[in-house]
Amino acid sequence: MKNINLLARSLAAVWHPCTQMKRHESFPLIPIARAQGTWLYEADGKRYLDAVSSWWVNLFGHGEPRIKAAISLQMDTLEHVMLAGFTHQPVVELSERLAKLSGLGHAFYGSDGASAIEVALKMSVHYWRNQGQAQKNRFIYLENSYHGETAGALSVTDVPVFRDAYAPLVRDNFCVMNPDTRQALAAETASDVAERAIDALVATLEKHHQDIAALILEPLVQGAAGMAMYDLSYLQKARLLCDRYQIHLVCDEIAVGFGRTGSMFAYEQANIKPDFLCLSKGITGGFLPLAVVLSRDEIYAAFYHDDISRAFLHSHSYTGNPLACAAALAVLDIFENDDVIAKNAEKALRWDMVFATLALHPKVRNYRRTGMIWAFDVVGVAPGFAQRFFIAALEQELLLRPIGNTVYFMPPYCLTDAEVRHLLSGTLAALDAVENVISEFVDAVVA
Repeated sequence: MKNINLLARSLAAVWHPCTQMKRHESFPLIPIARAQGTWLYEADGKRYLDAVSSWWVNLFGHGEPRIKAAISLQMDTLEHVMLAGFTHQPVVELSERLAKLSGLGHAFYGSDGASAIEVALKMSVHYWRNQGQAQKNRFIYLENSYHGETAGALSVTDVPVFRDAYAPLVRDNFCVMNPDTRQALAAETASDVAERAIDALVATLEKHHQDIAALILEPLVQGAAGMAMYDLSYLQKARLLCDRYQIHLVCDEIAVGFGRTGSMFAYEQANIKPDFLCLSKGITGGFLPLAVVLSRDEIYAAFYHDDISRAFLHSHSYTGNPLACAAALAVLDIFENDDVIAKNAEKALRWDMVFATLALHPKVRNYRRTGMIWAFDVVGVAPGFAQRFFIAALEQELLLRPIGNTVYFMPPYCLTDAEVRHLLSGTLAALDAVENVISEFVDAVVA
């Protein structure tokens, strides 16, 4: 009865994100009372393995004690102070450590991924204005890309369901072919697809580079594109083209940073460096909202001037919040002290042998992995597959949230081998349950 009351109150008072609220007339909200490790629990003890890290934010498990302790300790001294005209130890230390890790400096803070994208886009355009090239105020983005749902971020997002309703607010930019390896033609390799995508990028740059401020992309894995994975040669050649045509490279590592692709930052695998690096999600281990944009020193220098109009006059009330910075510092400590990147590489290889069974399923295509992200596409799906699979997975004690017909795993790094086996068996059972629905749908259509 208590849960029923809570659900009714939520529907009456809360506008839930990324949701057609009417759907909850037939599918109830799930009331989570607590969480620990990789598991989410309802009040009655029913549990779900959080195989998507609660929208990709949780790195080391719910309730990670070292992050909790860092936040608690910080609460005893300073919970918040405005960062305009003031500073504090956690934000300075975090900025220094991120600069050391990335080779980029002067961290600018926001609250979430979309705010980081807005900052990077505005910085890029303003940089060119300060350089006397105000006409460079448009962007190149990849097809099927997603960079957030604020107005600027939507202008470089290629997902109609998010973008179309707000067309009057969104400026047109240049969308180019993405290097998704699933686009391979007969006998093409991943690098061949990347080369075709580079050719498309060159064509746009040759025609419009004088008006373009930056190219924005998610390195190695495009999340909302259905975990589209691509060859690192695309990053290498894109970096060279940005230099040749004098535009910025913005790496959106909001989802793929902090070890998700197998390195601390995905761009490192291509041995390149972006002009702007956008980070969020896992930066606090899933505990508190925080985002940061790091940039090259010469970009910062272009704003450093006596003229106030040349300054970057952008702010958020909770910019550089000490509690969030303390959580992020604890996250960096865990990476260092637990040798997370190396241990994740071992886990990924070991779990590959378990998940390989998925590739043999008759409905599965394009089974793939990059770092600690696994994905596969399900063919022959009936309408509403994502919702049906989500429900079927919940019945197997799994939180899995497909993107279209793509099922993916992006679990917390503390996942155990036993939980991996549970994830596999539950996914296969959910596939079989949805396959039966597909068969019934096909039979009904034929009849």
